[in-house]
Formats: sequence, C-alpha cells, structure tokens
Amino acid sequence: MRAGVAAVAAAMLVLVCARAAPLPRFAEAPEYRNGDGCPPPAMKAAAGMGVCDPGLVHIAMTLDAHYLRGSMAAVYSLLKHASCPESIFFHFLAAAAGGGEEEGELRRAVAATFPSLRFEIYVFRAEAVAGLISASVRAALESPLNYARNHLADLLPRCVPRAIYLDSDVLAADDVRRLWETRLPAAAVVAAPEYCHANFTRYFTPAFWSDPEIGARVFAGRRRPPCYFNTGVMVIDLRRWRAGNYRQRIERWMEIQKEKRIYELGSLPPFLLVFAGEVEAVDHRWNQHGLGGDNVHGSCRPLHDGPVSLMHWSGKGKPWDRLDAGKPCPLDHTWKSYDLYISGEDGAAASPASRPAALSSTWPASVFSW
Repeated sequence: MRAGVAAVAAAMLVLVCARAAPLPRFAEAPEYRNGDGCPPPAMKAAAGMGVCDPGLVHIAMTLDAHYLRGSMAAVYSLLKHASCPESIFFHFLAAAAGGGEEEGELRRAVAATFPSLRFEIYVFRAEAVAGLISASVRAALESPLNYARNHLADLLPRCVPRAIYLDSDVLAADDVRRLWETRLPAAAVVAAPEYCHANFTRYFTPAFWSDPEIGARVFAGRRRPPCYFNTGVMVIDLRRWRAGNYRQRIERWMEIQKEKRIYELGSLPPFLLVFAGEVEAVDHRWNQHGLGGDNVHGSCRPLHDGPVSLMHWSGKGKPWDRLDAGKPCPLDHTWKSYDLYISGEDGAAASPASRPAALSSTWPASVFSW
C-alpha cells in the first residue's frame, strides 16, 4: 500500500516540476479544409449544435506539458490525413495543476498552433484515482493522467455517442474517419486491434493465475478467447460504457490489485480484465504499436508487416527524446516530419511545408524496416 502511495506522490511531483517550466513553443500548423462531401462548417455553426453536432468525429487525448510535443504532432497528422478535418472535434483531458493556470496555458498553446481547431479541455483531478494506483515497472505508467481514459464517459458531454481514444505518442497516416466508422455490435463497448499471438498470461502475475477465485475463471463465458489489445488506440461507445458502469468495473480490479498484486503494468491490465475477449477487433493497421521499444530499454523496433494507418511509439522510447539526444531510431525521422516544436536554440521550427514527405498508408512496412 505504501509503495503505491509513494509512486503516485512521485508522479504528482513530476507533474508539479513540469508545470514550473514554461511550455514549449510550437510553429503554427497549416490549415486543412474539408473535402467534397463534408458538411460545411458554416452550416454547423449556424445550427448551434457545437460539440453535439452528429456529423463530428470525436477524438479524445490527454494533454500535459511533458507529452505536449507528441500531442501536437499527433493532432497535426490527424488533420493532415483527414478527408474532413474541420469535422473533427478534439477532447483533451488535462491534469488539474497550478489552480487552473496550466489549463489556460495549454488552451492558448493549442489555439495558437491550430487556430481553427475545434476542441475542448476537461480537467481531470488526480485524487479521483490516486488511492487506486499501484507501483508499476516504469514510473511514467504511474501518472494519474494515464487513468483519465477510464473517466471519458464522465467528462465528455452526454450528447457525444462515441469517441476514439488515442495516446499522445501516435501519428496518423490515414483518414481517421475510417476508424471512426468501425461497427460496434450490440455486445461490444470497445473496438481495438487485438494481438492474439501475444502471450496473454504474461500480463498477469503467477498469483493471479493460481488464485482459484480469479485466474482463468475471469475470462470464462466471453464472446471469444481473451487476447491482448493496446489501450492507446480504442473506439469507445460512451453510452454503453455509462450504462454498464465500466469505470467502476475497472476500478474494482484496481482495488483487488492493492490486495493481491495480480499485475505489474499500470493502467493496461484492468482494461484487459474487463474487456479481453469482448473487444470488437479492428485491423492491425490502426495500431502499429511498440515503436518505443519495451518498458525498460526503449530500443528501436520496426513496423509490423502489413499496411500502416497509425503508428504508435508505445514503450519507453519517445521519438522527441531520442531525436533531441541525437540517437534517433529510423522511424523517428518519420515522426520528425510532423514535429512543430520550436527549438530553444535556433528559435524557429522548419516550415511544415518544407519537411520530408509524410508517411503514406499505402507503403508496405518493409520500407520502414531495417
């Protein structure tokens, strides 16, 4: 119990320290307009629907100073590849810090970088999960903001029927509307790429599997055998989430973890315990994950075989950190083409239009492998 409290306190201290430093600066991104067949923005504004407009694609992400550079690149990539960029609404979840001052700074930073972006920022309070978080294999996984996705249905307006949740370390290479249109059958609450070749048992401790009250019994009677899925890319039906009290179900497993230590990986295992075997499968192209290496070394990794619609630097190694350290992995240069960060050394960022060509979703993975 003490270890979990200490871990959360350390994560909150990092948040406070990050707040003490000024936010990084970013160049203004190019503006992208809707293509043919998209609802005209003027009509939407005149209708007075705002966030409740049924024609919107809703994307939810966390937003904080430490990962802001990744978030900006992710938003830029999503807009660049969208057929209807003006029809995307971004919902940013930000930690409550500095008496609301940081929220204002983040809002100004996003608005300055993307002047026409439709977005809202929702304050997520760490105390909502602080007593539930356990120590993990990597300190970054203990941040309360990692658990904000559990509260999406509580924070977003009730008129928003579903949302695509994305981590801050992703890049889109395809039109996100295709992911948005994923069909969710009546029995499904979450859709995500599944990886059934992964060793599912390793996401839980031997104590979990040997416990006669939980273990394999947890997954009995589900639609399909349980498979690993990455929670950094998910389509979530918010209405079904609320109706099924899924936040409470996840938090119940976090409480059990405090008593029995049934997993080691932070916010992922509770999602697996609730949803594995019930997830609606999405094509793997929508989460080419693991590009940040493992949770200890953050070593370079290639893309999986197959087409690429979204790249994900899950793991310890983040492209901006490796680029700044002068030790980038080959795929980090693709991420760099979306980086809007203005370096403190030269005071200017390369113009987005002058950067290398962006990743094409039609290129095979072998182009980016080594």
